[in-house]
Amino acid sequence: MIDPDVRLSLLDRSRTRVGETDAAALRGTVARATRAERFGYDRFWVAEHHGVPGIAGAAPAVLLAAVAGATTTVRLGSAGVMLPHHQPLVVAEQFATLAAFAPGRVDLGLGRSPGFTPPVRRALRETERDFAADLAELRGFLDGTAEITLHPQPDGPVPMHVLATGTGLQVAAALGLPVIVGGPLLGVGGDPTPGLEALAAYRRDFTPSPQQPEPRVAISLDVLVADTAAEAADLLLPEAWAMARSRTTGVFPPLEPVAAVRAAARTPRQQGYLEQTAAAAIAGTQAHVERRLAELLDRTGAAELVAAGSTFDRAALAASDDALAALFGRARTG
Repeated sequence: MIDPDVRLSLLDRSRTRVGETDAAALRGTVARATRAERFGYDRFWVAEHHGVPGIAGAAPAVLLAAVAGATTTVRLGSAGVMLPHHQPLVVAEQFATLAAFAPGRVDLGLGRSPGFTPPVRRALRETERDFAADLAELRGFLDGTAEITLHPQPDGPVPMHVLATGTGLQVAAALGLPVIVGGPLLGVGGDPTPGLEALAAYRRDFTPSPQQPEPRVAISLDVLVADTAAEAADLLLPEAWAMARSRTTGVFPPLEPVAAVRAAARTPRQQGYLEQTAAAAIAGTQAHVERRLAELLDRTGAAELVAAGSTFDRAALAASDDALAALFGRARTG
């Protein structure tokens, strides 16, 4: 059984579909957020990507403002704002403004991933930055301890979270911030030992802060639920195929229908990437997903699941989101 105290969130990257405009993808994100609120999710996260053909989500603060206008209770978060692309003061101003429209509902997740390609990195004026120093500076603006008084003044606290891999966990521990971890650190479909050791070090070295008196871990991975194992495997295919193409051609494309993915010619290398992506996800029937998630949550000691799954069929995705909420005992409203 899944611990009823574990929080449940969705991460939507505003993935585009073949034949669909970027604007339609953004509207789809807002619609998914309203459903997540109705399904009983605790939090809805959006991401930041620049110049990626298959992703329309480039401006988390702007997108979250649209989501805030369409919802009333679900928490809203960035997962995340890539801090090396921005000045900390500007990020603080954006999220303080967002908090004015959605008081008590805004979370600021922060990462440091580089731009998608060299031209994107040049366009973003990327330079070497001290991530820990930028986080500390940003926190100073939000909590009122910086030499500049932030305006607008935040309407209540804006909690910060760190999207952490490797040294990011060390930075978060030193600053007393909660973390969101995913990928290899979770050990799904592989060896969990390195991830467990990294999480143990984060908890051991954690320095309490006014925001976070004790360490807190959220885990993020693709989770998809369907009536049968075969249907769930089909839900995974569009995203897995996009990842395989990205790693072999350098192009991250819009999601394609399952039938098109099945009919596509693929190299042995692409087939290998398909299988790797599927192995790193949790997909299947409700019973299978519940069992796998309960084990993963117990192993990592996570306080929150950030489900990041996506697929071409929006109706099937909505059904998966609903089924996942049911596993966590969430009650549908409205």
